[in-house]
Amino acid sequence: MSEAPPVLIGRPLSLESLATVARGRAPVSICPEAHARMVASRRAIDAIAEGGDEAPAVYGVNTGFGALAETRIAKADIAALQRNLVRSHACGVGPDLGRAEVRAMMVLRAQVIAMGHSGVRPEVVALLVGMLNADVVPRVPSQGSVGASGDLAPLAHLALTLTGEGEVLSPSGGCEPARGALERAGLRPLELAAKEGLALINGTQYMAALGALAVIDALTLAKLADIAGATSLEALLGSAKPFDDRLMQVRPHPGQAAVAANLRALLGESEIMRSHENCGKVQDPYSLRCMPQVHGATRDALAFSHDVLARELNSVTDNPTVFLREDGSAEVISGGNFHGQPLALALDLAAIAVAELGNISERRVEQLVNPALSSGLTPFLAPKSGLHSGFMIAQVASASLVSENKVLCHPASVDSIPSSAGREDHVSMGSVSAKKLAQVVENATACIAIELLVACAGVDQRRPLAPAKGVAAAHRAVRTGVAPLTEDRPLYLDIAQVRAMIRDGVVLRSVEAAVGALR
Repeated sequence: MSEAPPVLIGRPLSLESLATVARGRAPVSICPEAHARMVASRRAIDAIAEGGDEAPAVYGVNTGFGALAETRIAKADIAALQRNLVRSHACGVGPDLGRAEVRAMMVLRAQVIAMGHSGVRPEVVALLVGMLNADVVPRVPSQGSVGASGDLAPLAHLALTLTGEGEVLSPSGGCEPARGALERAGLRPLELAAKEGLALINGTQYMAALGALAVIDALTLAKLADIAGATSLEALLGSAKPFDDRLMQVRPHPGQAAVAANLRALLGESEIMRSHENCGKVQDPYSLRCMPQVHGATRDALAFSHDVLARELNSVTDNPTVFLREDGSAEVISGGNFHGQPLALALDLAAIAVAELGNISERRVEQLVNPALSSGLTPFLAPKSGLHSGFMIAQVASASLVSENKVLCHPASVDSIPSSAGREDHVSMGSVSAKKLAQVVENATACIAIELLVACAGVDQRRPLAPAKGVAAAHRAVRTGVAPLTEDRPLYLDIAQVRAMIRDGVVLRSVEAAVGALR
């Protein structure tokens, strides 16, 4: 079997291809046209740097930074300026990012430079590519960015390792000095030239990397929410009539239509549903009946966030930006493409949207465990109520996660704290939006895992009636890793197992093998 072709830096990059490098460690290489673009834009910066005191003042090339932008830097100090910038800005705090998140940052930093508007040597991108392919991953603390002038502190930690300073994540855990890791990989540290330190730390690659990976996970989780909801509906003797396509056509939101189509596919050929078609129940609770409307709204919000991120992955967020004229001369323009507001708003929206998947999921779990609501299931789905507590505290755990998500969903993008002596007087806080979204996705994934676990126990109690084809496939997948509850046992292991099956794609693959690809 041949190796997959490398992801090409400098050509359009998708969220999905980013994830293959960040998580799957797919190889990367620089496309030929990117090399030519970088060489051409570098000439413009070299001309300014070599011009000395006679050259025009260009921000970050021969001037200081931020509030010190009017301070002119002598030609002899231009290289030291870049080295000092990276060192001084590497002041992140908090827990370290994981390997996948940092690898995504590295891909995106290389991608921005390869667009050919940064005035950076190709050698800088070549070192990033070499580090990715050798899995030499910088240690990047997760806190310290305000999301304008870019993600300065996190990106400075990344840039520091390119110079042989700082630390990288050790394959065995912990950290080790960057220089030794680079040498073992056959890579040589860089001496930063004019503008290169600034180009490496100026941009939105922290929030874009975290946000892209979280949105990919959230879009997959939306399908799992449909599967979990369908399983709960079967266990609760619910109806599929609210998912009729005619209802979707008269309120044509695309996410709503997609969820309803999924539910119809998941709930086809159900003995359980046929058994109670004429039971006289008029309407199910909202958490069952309104799944297309609630899950669908989440999907539409995530689609918007996905589109924003897809544009950002292929955007130039450096400052100043180099533009080449037809005659080969260059104009260097200072602007604000580093500002993270577009991402901050989109990621805050995504967090709210994903939190709702957990919110409505917890309500379905309450329906399953509450004997007043569960259509004949045993209290808390316990084998022997009273002697056994069953899934009583599983619902409590889900409620805790839902409540935590409500706190996390306060939008970071409505805040701004001026920095750099007031020069950077409005910031996006998009880095916080990205961190919060990643945690909300983690929490909501646990909620869906709890619901699947509890709903499968409900389906067990409807035997000998068989559930719908799609629900049966989900039930089989869960039961390959989690035995039925015949007496009380520590449920944290079961929840962790189902959560792992969600992350590894086991449940989704099983369902799609039975009913076809979900939307």
